Order: sequence, then structure tokens, then C-alpha cells
Amino acid sequence: MKNFTTRPELSGTFGAISATHWLGAAVGSSVLERGGNAFDAAVACGFVLQIVEPHLNGPGGDVVMIVKAAGEDAPVVICGQGVAPQAATMQAFDALNLKMIPGTGLLPAVVPGAFDAWMLLLRDYGTWTVEDVLAYAISYAEKGFPLLSRAVASIVPVADLFREEWPSSAEIWLPGNALPRPREIMFTPAIANTYKRIIHEAKSRSADRIEQIEAARAAFYSGFVAEAIDSFYRKAELFDTTGRRNGGLLRGSDMANWRATKEKSVSLEFRGLRVHKAGPWSQGPVFLQQLSLLQQFDLERLVAVGGDQFIHMVVECAKLAFADREAFYGDPAATDIPIETLLSDEYARERAKLVGPNASLEWNASYLQNAAERLGVIAGLAGSEVPAGPGGGEVTFAAVPEIEGDTVHLDIADRFGNVISATPSGGWLQSSPAVPGLGFSLSTRGQMFWLDERLPSCLRPGTRPRTTLTPTLVTREAEGMLAFGTPGGDQQDQWPLTVFLRHVLGGQGLQEAIDGPMFHSKHWPSSFYPRDYELGRILIEDRFGTDVAARLSERGHKVSVDGSWSLGRICAVERRAGLLFAGATPRHMQSYAIVR
Repeated sequence: MKNFTTRPELSGTFGAISATHWLGAAVGSSVLERGGNAFDAAVACGFVLQIVEPHLNGPGGDVVMIVKAAGEDAPVVICGQGVAPQAATMQAFDALNLKMIPGTGLLPAVVPGAFDAWMLLLRDYGTWTVEDVLAYAISYAEKGFPLLSRAVASIVPVADLFREEWPSSAEIWLPGNALPRPREIMFTPAIANTYKRIIHEAKSRSADRIEQIEAARAAFYSGFVAEAIDSFYRKAELFDTTGRRNGGLLRGSDMANWRATKEKSVSLEFRGLRVHKAGPWSQGPVFLQQLSLLQQFDLERLVAVGGDQFIHMVVECAKLAFADREAFYGDPAATDIPIETLLSDEYARERAKLVGPNASLEWNASYLQNAAERLGVIAGLAGSEVPAGPGGGEVTFAAVPEIEGDTVHLDIADRFGNVISATPSGGWLQSSPAVPGLGFSLSTRGQMFWLDERLPSCLRPGTRPRTTLTPTLVTREAEGMLAFGTPGGDQQDQWPLTVFLRHVLGGQGLQEAIDGPMFHSKHWPSSFYPRDYELGRILIEDRFGTDVAARLSERGHKVSVDGSWSLGRICAVERRAGLLFAGATPRHMQSYAIVR
């Protein structure tokens, strides 16, 4: 029997887009209608999401994307994850008597990677100009946009901090020194002016589209944007999660020496499909490891049965995969990662032997070298500090209800055969002070580094933090087929896995799979300050029913029952049988899909 869905399954032949905000989806659709391809639409949509979801991403943030261009054999990952500053050393934090990088303020800043990544996508795969793609974002920043209630909920608890400690943020988000209200028209003219100045410098440099894009990249990373960031981070000392005022470590030279890159995806064969993720500098391979582990069991039956059996097996396999994330993942430029072994069927068979009928309440170390030692080190560090004030995680402030959605996402497929999945994040308005004159905050993703040299994801200048940003793209016989993703930090490779299995093995349409009840585990350390966790803890939506919750508890899981539509914010598009499809989560009531 077909399950309940909140929306029809959207299908068409011209273009499909799904995004975490309806204005982003509308802008992407507009670009397609005006002759742009999926990549032009993605860039325009991405810049608009920075404006209309400022509590979830911003111009100073990060992005990871997977691109499948029509006619190309394999997808390409574009890494817009900036690196740690050269001054961000172990010794620098030790001198501050810190055992963990704080979640807010100036100290955790890394090079803002989103702008360069979008420009790289536009240059190599798009057709529009810098002015074309930025026009929509400039319009919303200058003429106003309705402020989401969840954005207001992020501003309220930090209002006094803004007034007393971060005046550059107060100037933007507390207009007239008053708290904004949901759906109030908000203006961010400083961002509009920043982007207009970038366009002016680009057009002044050349009439050629490619040269304009290069000029825009230079303006941001070695021109006036970098100069403003350098001046602010060099001189300011501002309050952060440590409970005291600290200066910044990011410098203009860090920005000038960094550019977004293209690289091969990491992939796994699954039921005639090939699932592509970013490398182990992200948590992306965790998705693949979970699939590899689950294939050691009767997965089709588990998906069909659903309920507590399905949840138990998915969670137990996730525990093993995420233990490997903690023990082995990091920037491959700085550490050796046995990724081929971790994704091998032989390794999965051995690890799957650890999955039993009851919940594991420990971190099961791999038999690979150093795993147990590294997990022991992490156990001594994770959750050892408590935030002294606003901060910790992406948007987990003390006075704000826990929000399991703290990033943005977009997926687009066009009539030409192009497909893209992108997860932008960082530069949250509430996580670091706005840079004067630019109007936006910078990424605080440096908090994801560990301050212990024994760990592969430890802090090293010039390396990438192990980001949680993890879009997914699936191909069949080299054709772009399915793209999906979600906000949600450590949940980004949990919720989409359930949707993927329901869709591919359970035969559910995209919207049906997205609408089904969701769950996730909190068993391993959070990627965000203060890195807390709870062994055995799982959250399930109450739509699973009391019987499922009771049976999970009998297996030893520590079950928390959440609201009916509280977990997951998955977006997805698909190319199938000559048609384009799209689905978008109804949770939080702001994501939207458009197909024509």
C-alpha cells in the first residue's frame, strides 16, 4: 500500500530543482527558463540561499558539490572547503590554554571557500556571467526578503552579545536596535554593495566572461574583500565561546594562497548503481561504508519490513562506519587514509560480524592499526568542555531549541543532461561577528579540528577540517541519475541513507521516501564544539509508533521520541526513464521543489 505523502511526485522534461528555501528553488527555475544550464542555476540559487537563509549559510561560508556534466564519463567533486590559517597552530591554542577550538568568534575561522567554488563551477561548467548569477542575490539583499522564523530564533538569544560585543553584527541583524520578527522584510545592503563592487571590478578588467570570473575571484581572495577580512581579524579581539575576548588568526595571505579545487569522487557500486561522494576530508565515505556494511545482510527484507528491525540494523552499521570516521578520516594532503580498505567488501564482512541483535554501547574499534588508540584519545577529549556562552555546534545555542537542520542544500537536473548536488554552509550570522564593510560573517569550521597530533583530523595549518558537508550523486552507466542531500551536521549521512534505501530498494517515489518517518543516532562525537555524544542514543519521529520505540528499547537502544515532522531536511532530483523528478522535505516548511 502506498504511504502518505505531503506533496505529489513532481515530474517533467525541462528541468528539476529542489532547494531548502522556496526562493532559492524559484531562482534556480528562473535561470533554467532563461536559457541557463543546471550549473548556472546552481550558482544563482547558491548565492540567494546565502541571503535568505543567513542563519544557515553565508557569503563567508563553505560548499561541497558533486557535478555530473552531460557527456562526461564521471562526476567531479568541487571542494569549496577552506583551510586552516597558517597562524592556526597547536602552539597558538596551547598558549591560550585551550584543549578544544571554540565554536564561535574569530579563532575558529578558516578561509571562506564558497565564493571561489561557485566561481570555479561557473567558469568551467556554466554559461552565464558573474553579473548574471549575482543579480538575484543582490536584489534580495538590497530590496529585502522575508526573514524566516527560525532565523529570528537564532538572533534572539545572541541579541545582547551583538549589542555588547559584536556591534558589526548588531548593525545588520538588530535594525533600529530592535529584535526582528518572523516574516519581517530584512535588508542586507552591505552584502549587495560587496557583490556590486566585485561585479564592477570584474567588468572593468575585461569584457570576456572567463576573465571576468577570474577578476571576481581575485577581488575576493586578494583584493578588497581579503583586505577587509585581514584588517578585522588582525586588529579585533572579541568575545567567543571561551568566555573571554580573543583575536583572529586568519590573514589575507591565507586567502590569497587558496583556491577551490576539482577532484575525483570516492564511489561504491551498489545494486547496479554507482554512488559518488566527496573524499575523506569530508564525512562522505561514511555513507558508502554504511552501504557496504548493510549489504552483508538481507537488506531488501529489512527495507521491506521497516520498523525496529530496519532502524536497529542501520544504526548498528552506522556506529561502525562513524567509528572509522573518527579513527581515520582527515585531509589526505596531511594524513594517510586507508580508504580503499575501508570501502572493500572484505573489510565490510569482517566489521559486520560485530553487528548483533542488541544495541552496542561502545565504540567498536577497527582491527586496522591505530584505530583503538585514536578512539581512546577522542574519548578523553569529546564533550570535555561546556560552552561558556552562545555557541557550540552549528546553531545549538543555549536558549534555542535544538535544530536538526543547520546548513542548506540544492539539487538541479536540466534538459541537457547535467546534474549537480551541492551543500553550502558556514558563515552563520550567529557564529562569528560580521566583517565591517562586507556585511557577512566567516566560517567557524575550524572548530572541527582536534587539538591532538595523534588524530588524523588534528589541526594543521593549510589543511581542511573534516567537514560534515556531504552531497550525494548516483549514476547508472555513467548517466547522471539521482542527486540528493540535506542539512544536519552529523546527520547528513544518516537521514539521506534511509531515503536512498526506501527509494532504490523499497520502490518508493522520491517524495514518499522523503516524507517517511526518520531517525538518527547520537552515538559518536559531534563534529562541532563541544563534541558531545551519548552512547546508544537514537532519536526517532513519533510516527514510527510506540511499539517500535518499545522494541528498540528492549534491544538496548536509548530511545528519544521526537515530533512527527522534526528530523531531516532532504532535497532530491532524479533523471529516470526520460523524465525528471524532484522531491523536497515538508519539515520546517521552507524547502521547495519545482519541475517543468
